[in-house]
Amino acid sequence: MRATTPVQKPAGQEGGGKQPGPAFPPLPDAPAWQPPPPGAAHRLLAGALPTYYERWGGDGHSSEERPPVLLLHGGGTGAFSWWGQAPALAERYDVYVPERRGHARTPDADGPISYEAMADDTAAFMVAAGLRTARVVGWSDGATVALHLALRHPELVERLVVIGGGVTREGATPAADALIHDDASRELLAGMFAPQYEPLSPDGPAHFPVVFAKLLRMWRAGTGIELADLARITVPVLVMQGDDDGVRVEHSAEMVAALPDAQLAVVPGTSHALPLEKPALVAGLLLDFLGEDREARPAKMMPLGVKSPGRG
Repeated sequence: MRATTPVQKPAGQEGGGKQPGPAFPPLPDAPAWQPPPPGAAHRLLAGALPTYYERWGGDGHSSEERPPVLLLHGGGTGAFSWWGQAPALAERYDVYVPERRGHARTPDADGPISYEAMADDTAAFMVAAGLRTARVVGWSDGATVALHLALRHPELVERLVVIGGGVTREGATPAADALIHDDASRELLAGMFAPQYEPLSPDGPAHFPVVFAKLLRMWRAGTGIELADLARITVPVLVMQGDDDGVRVEHSAEMVAALPDAQLAVVPGTSHALPLEKPALVAGLLLDFLGEDREARPAKMMPLGVKSPGRG
């Protein structure tokens, strides 16, 4: 395991300033907005990228008893978006939550931001952290990065969870598509992300327009993944979304049909922000899937869906 250096407590912890959190309405049922435990905040060099990450539940070494889980946050957010799940996962797993280039406490890098580059950054992070494989969970942009990681570096991914992440533009709802193409919606998006970036970024608050412009170009270019590409991902996959998400439920079902070993979970009463809106429910689904004994899983009693023999 490569040695890492703890960093100063993030703002919002004792002795820090105001902690910027996800720019969503307060969630009274979510005891998630707590600072990470002492010693959880670290930095390491992932390739050439100085990367901030949080580690929950680890004692310095992953093991068969506490295998590593990698949580990948959404676009424009940071590690704090997983505070509703990290403590529960840390009871069983060694949890790593890195922040990607141009997000929160990790600096931007020269050139454009792309899903492929962030997947390669994630692979470099795993190597630097001494992780040979991990169970990878991604939300929104993090879901797309996770899919690219599984496609570009399949040896690193043991299981995969894709939350609120479609692969084609046709898979997005009209409202989600408007966020990156409609002027008023773009302003709303920038207003949501700026408070999560400006107080934290080592590049300074004035760099936010540069990063946001890079993200917009990436979002408009699409994921770079087609449904047919998913056949190459052979590890178990859980596709999860809210029932009022920016991804069409039909598209998530198409993804499940295209993946060799996949399950679908539609979380009721949630939007694209489902890890924030129902943190305990999402954590429970993650624990169930990540810890599932594939050999001991009971046979389905009435398989009548598109993945069943002779159907579809």
